[in-house]
Amino acid sequence: MGFSKWIGATIGWSFGGPIGAIIGMAVGSLLDASSKGGAVNTQSQSATQSGDFEVSLLILASIVIKADGKQDQRELDFVRAQFVQMYGKDRANKAFNLFKEISKQSNISTRQVCLQIRQMMDHASRLQLLHFLFGIAKADGHVADSEINAITLIASYLGVNPRDLESIKAMFFKSSDNAYKILEIDSNASLSEIKTAYRKMAKKYHPDKVMHLGKEHQKGAEEKFRKVQEAYEQLQKEKQN
Repeated sequence: MGFSKWIGATIGWSFGGPIGAIIGMAVGSLLDASSKGGAVNTQSQSATQSGDFEVSLLILASIVIKADGKQDQRELDFVRAQFVQMYGKDRANKAFNLFKEISKQSNISTRQVCLQIRQMMDHASRLQLLHFLFGIAKADGHVADSEINAITLIASYLGVNPRDLESIKAMFFKSSDNAYKILEIDSNASLSEIKTAYRKMAKKYHPDKVMHLGKEHQKGAEEKFRKVQEAYEQLQKEKQN
């Protein structure tokens, strides 16, 4: 499938608004005239497609990677490896080429991009975006304060509350209270409160919540779900001993 056919077939609402403008600049002449024309109406086509999630991820990933003032090859390799794993080699190559073009842009407005995503994308999918962004930041073995600040800013613009952000963040760091943060509870929580929190978080992070994004995005959702299970099992053992 050619580049313009691929992108036209997978993108819905993100062909409009600030995200559409960024995509248009990135692909330039690779998009045919009808695609550039912005025929998609962002108000009438509200369902998030796999491609909408994909290009939103590409743009936000480019912001996070540049947050510390450099592009580390390990972070780029992580992005490419994730794309291959999710999309297969052919689609991943197209996505990564688009990502490199997006990364060259210096005038991307984080706020405008995130507000469009917030308006059009459901909460579970926005949480999945943040999970991937933390994975990128951690890919070089060190998460810089500037990267954390960038993701925190993105989360605020996306309408993700601080406890949800800390829950996802805790999945990528080791500390004595990480299990509590993942379950969004205090360290003095009772076993009963831990069980209640587990049920709540298991429901919030259940892979079925992002089924509409396609099977290519299920692994990340399953990873979040597994972290919730591990946190619950850890705290259960601690409270029973």
